Amino acid sequence: MGLEHIESWTGKRIDDETAFSEGVATRFVKDDVLFGKLRPYLAKVYLASKEGMATTEALVLTAESALAPKFLKYLLLSGKFIDAVSGASFGAKMPRANWETIGGLPILLPSIAEQQQIAAFLDWKTSQIDALIAKKQELLDKLKEKRQAVITQAVTKGLNPDAPMRDSGIAWLGDMPTHWEVRRLKFLASEPLMYGANEAAELDDPTLPRYIRITDVKDDGTLHDDTFRSLLQEVAAPYLLKEGDILLARSGATVGKSFQYLETWGIAAYAGYLIRFRVDAKLVRARFAYYYMRSEHYWACINASLIQATIQNFSAEKYANLNLPLPTLDEQSKIAEKIDKEVVKFDALETAAKNAITRLTEYRTALITAATTGKIDVRHVKIPASP
Repeated sequence: MGLEHIESWTGKRIDDETAFSEGVATRFVKDDVLFGKLRPYLAKVYLASKEGMATTEALVLTAESALAPKFLKYLLLSGKFIDAVSGASFGAKMPRANWETIGGLPILLPSIAEQQQIAAFLDWKTSQIDALIAKKQELLDKLKEKRQAVITQAVTKGLNPDAPMRDSGIAWLGDMPTHWEVRRLKFLASEPLMYGANEAAELDDPTLPRYIRITDVKDDGTLHDDTFRSLLQEVAAPYLLKEGDILLARSGATVGKSFQYLETWGIAAYAGYLIRFRVDAKLVRARFAYYYMRSEHYWACINASLIQATIQNFSAEKYANLNLPLPTLDEQSKIAEKIDKEVVKFDALETAAKNAITRLTEYRTALITAATTGKIDVRHVKIPASP
């Protein structure tokens, strides 16, 4: 197991696939507890259900007879314990905790019977919380699907459900309104599609042009504030973005991901593994093109083109030859405006669900902390039998 297989703050294994290590590893057995010493604030804790090997970035703790393994797991997941370990870690970018520090921390030790009762109580309550979180996550997944369906319907079929349709001539697109046409991306660009700057993202100066990388782009089409990087003016000059420019990811797992630049983001340039599509305003509305690149049909085309590739890569030439269903400019504007309004509704629902997940997650951690530090007395709580 590597730390990447352990979910933060929950004590759960993320997947059951076997991991392999080419370096040194540490053996563990059933009922050992693993604690991630690298970036301990992530709270990577796991109670082993069987024998295995772990990355050396995980400490392996074997409980003595006075300490119940499951109670130990919850103790290591308590907020106060994680805070204590994080506060004693060393290193700026990749802080680590050492065993000398962790081993020297005092812990509260109730009787074995009470430890087992606390662990059983937390198993019960956290399973309820996890079920609520799972429902909220399911809602988020459904909202994401619904959002994409609404966008796809609008950018490929239009807003008039009674509009006469015709075969687009493209298998993955199917029928489209009779008065629409299909144009390749390169014929809708005012300039050839262009790769970005191949520069390291080392500067962090807000007075310089922002340097946009695909890792800066969130799923909702906005930018992460905490990943801000900048470029020197002279380096950024050939790659400066204009209002409405669309950036397209060209390699790796992010192929097909898009971002529309707006001047409200400030002066910005873009990285080399992004491709700039600058629309011809006489032919296409940037907002309509951007929404098309978030549709199911767009992704079907991207995925179909990647099937034959051993390495995920999508060149500027491939993007240039993508087909785009195209209504009139006026209709494009109306479609984009309609989607904008619908997206606001989805954003509100998704924000509410995410906030609920955050609150439930915080409550989960607070409950574990309270139970393992004696702030709540669960000795006489009747715990239902597992179904």
